[in-house]
Amino acid sequence: MIVVGIDGSEESKQALAWALAEAARRHTSLRVVCAWELPIIDYRDYALLDMLNPEVFADRARALIDRTLAEVGADAGSVEIERVAAEGSAVGALIDASRDADLLVVGSRGHGGFVGLLLGSVSQHCAQHATCPVVIVRPRMNARPEAGDGG
Repeated sequence: MIVVGIDGSEESKQALAWALAEAARRHTSLRVVCAWELPIIDYRDYALLDMLNPEVFADRARALIDRTLAEVGADAGSVEIERVAAEGSAVGALIDASRDADLLVVGSRGHGGFVGLLLGSVSQHCAQHATCPVVIVRPRMNARPEAGDGG
């Protein structure tokens, strides 16, 4: 089984598309993981506690998985897909999912607040701590310069 983490970003869509193609090539299943966490509130916001229904956050994560799968055309394929809305941090959810996976696939935005870093913090932690091989799908760069951009 291949595990892929998504968060709705373009980078995670590219990782999902890559993982979907790889799962089809390997004739294996794909587990799509989207992590969610309740927001942190302080004691002055106690009135918000009634509105912080964990099931709402889980439903949003499941909807994001479905929408992202549709955007990359996963419905047309023959890969068995498991959808997981995991409570917790993205790193924790993906490391946990890597325990019974053959491959973990993540995207990389590569900034995380520090322009110039090659890997984002989630992809870097996964590469260091996953219990299976990890593929980090980097953002696509244009292969050819556009007309008028100087080269």
